[in-house]
Amino acid sequence: MNELILEEKCSRCSGSKCCTYITEALGAAPRSKTDFEHLLWQVSHRGISIYKDSDGWFLLIETDCSHLQADGGCGIYQVRPQICRDYDNEWCEYDEPAEKGFQLHFQNYEELLKYCKNRFKSWGR
Repeated sequence: MNELILEEKCSRCSGSKCCTYITEALGAAPRSKTDFEHLLWQVSHRGISIYKDSDGWFLLIETDCSHLQADGGCGIYQVRPQICRDYDNEWCEYDEPAEKGFQLHFQNYEELLKYCKNRFKSWGR
């Protein structure tokens, strides 16, 4: 797809969705009660959720980029970090919400705790 069309796609996106959160891979899939207790601590914080998709487990951290301007543009576009330069919007949340690909999604402590109690029959004993 040519670059001009991709740039126009960004200009049509309301709210600059990709600039309002970051994700961090959790590495190895959580398996033990200790792993899940750590996740419970993380998801207890505002703006943090946890999801699993076909690529693994991730923290989703809802936070606007400090360079995001009111019009949705990037305030440091010419000198933006390499990860931003490498971002490919050929297929992005403008096309379809990321959540559609989530196999599991825990938006708060209570949701993850319920999952833990189902997964570990001895949870809380």
